[in-house]
Amino acid sequence: MAHTCSPQFVVGRSVTCSASGAFCLLVAMTLAEAMLRSYLMPRSFKFCTGESEYKWSTIVVLITQTIAVGVGSIAPAIRWFSALKFRCPTRRKKSSKRIFTVERYWIQLLVEMKECPLAIRIQDRFCRKLAYYVNNKLVDICLGMQTGIVLGSKVIQFISVYSMIWMLSLSDLCKKLRTMKPDNSISSDSGSESRYSTKPDLSRFVLHLEGEDELVESMMKNNFDTTDHWLRRGERKQPKHLMELLEKSTVAEGFKGVKEFDSDLVLSLDCDEPPNCWALPVVTLTAIAVALPNVSSALMKQLMLSVHEGLMYVRLIEDNLDAKGELINIRKAANVVWLGVDLDNKWLDVDLRKLSVQAESTKEILEKLSDVAKTRFVECKKIFMNQCPKERPSKWPIKVLAANSMYRISQTLLQNCESRNDLVDERLFEALTVMISDILGACLTNLRRVIFHCLSRAVIERDYCVRRAVHILGKTEKIRKLLDQQPISTLDPDRMACIDEWRSLNDLKTSSPFIPSSSAKSETVFSTSSDLYLTME
Repeated sequence: MAHTCSPQFVVGRSVTCSASGAFCLLVAMTLAEAMLRSYLMPRSFKFCTGESEYKWSTIVVLITQTIAVGVGSIAPAIRWFSALKFRCPTRRKKSSKRIFTVERYWIQLLVEMKECPLAIRIQDRFCRKLAYYVNNKLVDICLGMQTGIVLGSKVIQFISVYSMIWMLSLSDLCKKLRTMKPDNSISSDSGSESRYSTKPDLSRFVLHLEGEDELVESMMKNNFDTTDHWLRRGERKQPKHLMELLEKSTVAEGFKGVKEFDSDLVLSLDCDEPPNCWALPVVTLTAIAVALPNVSSALMKQLMLSVHEGLMYVRLIEDNLDAKGELINIRKAANVVWLGVDLDNKWLDVDLRKLSVQAESTKEILEKLSDVAKTRFVECKKIFMNQCPKERPSKWPIKVLAANSMYRISQTLLQNCESRNDLVDERLFEALTVMISDILGACLTNLRRVIFHCLSRAVIERDYCVRRAVHILGKTEKIRKLLDQQPISTLDPDRMACIDEWRSLNDLKTSSPFIPSSSAKSETVFSTSSDLYLTME
């Protein structure tokens, strides 16, 4: 439906467009014939004797004209071949009796203009009658011209199509004579028809104009094959690294890492807190993971590849579901941070690999990241507040938002570090990996909504959006199966699109991330503290 109602597709298969394509091809062929004849049979140009006064410039004019004709003929020629493609599959069938009938939609607007009264207010009755008569005559002339153009275009299309039909029929005959196996060809044709008959009948979904009934089958087959191609192409490009990461998520427990990467016990750097987007905590946690020493390069590379694949879908989801652009600055901050982490192993200007070498412990790394983030936040926020003192937190500068995220996550990890003495780099890296996996998994539960969101797009871009949705549907098949294994959330679809709504699912939030102890590697990777914190005001 999206493809057959596309304005480009409707115009491309119209008779006027086909006629213009035929004329453009005729002009290109005429120029090519003249050029070949001038070089192969120069004596045929008796009126061009002697040397031209323009000398070398004639060659430049010829080249320029050839380029212009060639470029100008590409698009019309494609439209002409597109029209032939839908007519030629039915070349062995008899032509329609209404082939030279002008459909109503060609002249409907002119007929309505003729029937409607004039909007001009004229006092004199004779003048009104004269104006109405003149208007009708002008509309009749336009109707005649429109009818003539359409009929002429249909004649040109008829000649083009049936010339191609005879050529294709002759080609088929030559192939049969060369192979001398007509029975096999007939059986193969019947086999292909039987294979096609097994496909679902989608003819009722094909949107077509009046007089295009014979094209429904061709359009249905062509678009079904195209859609199936994009679906299969997506299935062959499954994000394998992202799948390996999502298998580590706590999907059965409702993605606990979404709530636990940021503790409510961390004191805010400002009286207001900006909202979260899906991508910013993911890239911040990845930056912290990169700064950890004593982690194998294979695990680090696997994490980076997984996050890279996951962020492509996160951006797609946020682009579609953040229609109002309320999180645009926060998403920009995530993109800037990830660019530095992915390409240079840097968080803003901090070299993460250098920090991992210089620091003596994991706690020192987290403290340095927290201190640097706090310093950046204060410096950038001071400059910003002098310029825009009343701006909302979601409109803070990119560096302020990135620093605030790093500070809160680092402090959350430090609080857990102080309560555990057996914290080592490998287990912290594992905990960060699970948190990243949980955030990505919770975000990807919105994929179905994004895929269906393409139906609400404008008609002009709907065709592209549907093709893209089909491709994503194929690429995320295994991801959707993994996420469907457990009931994910009781949130309504609008709230599921926001990470802060996921975090507010439980009234009591845990205060420390899930870091497995050395004595419980095979069990759940997070043990919640048994302490109950109450804030009295």
